[in-house]
Amino acid sequence: MAQRSVKKGATGRGGEGPKNNHLEAPKYWLMKTEPSVFSIEDLKRLKTAPWDGVRNYQARNFMRDMRIGDQVLIYHSNAKPTGVAGLGRITGAARPDSTAWDPANIHHDPRSTPDRPVWDLVDVAYVSTFAEVLALDELRQRPELAGMLLFNRSRLSVQPVSAEHFAAIVALASVQP
Repeated sequence: MAQRSVKKGATGRGGEGPKNNHLEAPKYWLMKTEPSVFSIEDLKRLKTAPWDGVRNYQARNFMRDMRIGDQVLIYHSNAKPTGVAGLGRITGAARPDSTAWDPANIHHDPRSTPDRPVWDLVDVAYVSTFAEVLALDELRQRPELAGMLLFNRSRLSVQPVSAEHFAAIVALASVQP
């Protein structure tokens, strides 16, 4: 697999950030959302939306690794059942999350300012909705998904997914990305 080339100091701030290289393999991600707040249906209606409000450093760092064209499993948490609801695609590279600067926003963080942003967001486009949510309990039973980070770091809201695990979940849902 080709390595991603990133210019020294490129962080996705103040410009377009690192460019996708046509030799780079796409990466795959799982992004969690509470459907009562923002669901796959909301993403479908909007077509593209900023994925804001992430307030975990590891999840933020994963978003900084995302590139335009990377594919995403949209996961509904705090739902019955919890599980993968559909697919998205990264359409905008990481940039500062301005919701952190807004005192009226639920995601406000006074440590983050426009001059010294702490948190980032990416743009996610809707791709498809699965016929039914692939429930976490069902996914745990699938041998082809053994070792998936979701099962060990279940509280992490943004996480990488291997190409093999992504393909297995898409096959379970019987949709093509």
